[in-house]
Amino acid sequence: MNPSFRPAPGPAVRDLAARIRHLSPSCGPVRLVGVDGHAGSGKSTFAEQLAAALGDAPVLRLDDIASHDALFAWTVRLLEQVIEPLSHGRTAHYAPYDWRARRFGPPRPLPPAPVLLVEGVGAGRRALRSHLALLLWMELPREEAWARGRSRDGEEQREFWDGWVPAERRHFADDPSRPFADLLVRQRDEGYEVLAGPAGTVGPDQPLTHGDGPPAVC
Repeated sequence: MNPSFRPAPGPAVRDLAARIRHLSPSCGPVRLVGVDGHAGSGKSTFAEQLAAALGDAPVLRLDDIASHDALFAWTVRLLEQVIEPLSHGRTAHYAPYDWRARRFGPPRPLPPAPVLLVEGVGAGRRALRSHLALLLWMELPREEAWARGRSRDGEEQREFWDGWVPAERRHFADDPSRPFADLLVRQRDEGYEVLAGPAGTVGPDQPLTHGDGPPAVC
């Protein structure tokens, strides 16, 4: 298989993209959409498909904002480097972190766009929520998500995960995102299902969009 191949977004993702396009801008001219969830819950893959359905919308990955020394203490950096300039319609510049070299790289431009996805653990933290047009939560239990993440990253990252898990527990205990999610996203055997979240107005088990194929086996 071509390593650059990405499956085309299914109807659930396309419907969600259509809803997002009709939202009001939330950060200057930008519709900022948070994609949050536990590490290993599939945020990156889902964000890629949603970005494609939005006509290749830019994706800001919080892994580029965080660092070994600040797994979750990156709020000020994000606000200063990204949120503040975008809120004034200016191009943002952020320095992505190199997790292997353990240092920040040269600044990368991030121009205002109709939709910008912010993907990563903590995308729905309280300091950011007022800037979001929509908050999505990847609906996967933390233990299952962490097991998937450990399996994906292999033995090389075991020490990192040993430190990450308690840090994530502390973060969500102090600053939970899921209670404020507008929509929940569940991965299925084929595609995704999008449901109303705790902050939504539709019952939590009522689908808001098409589900793509049968539900994933838990």
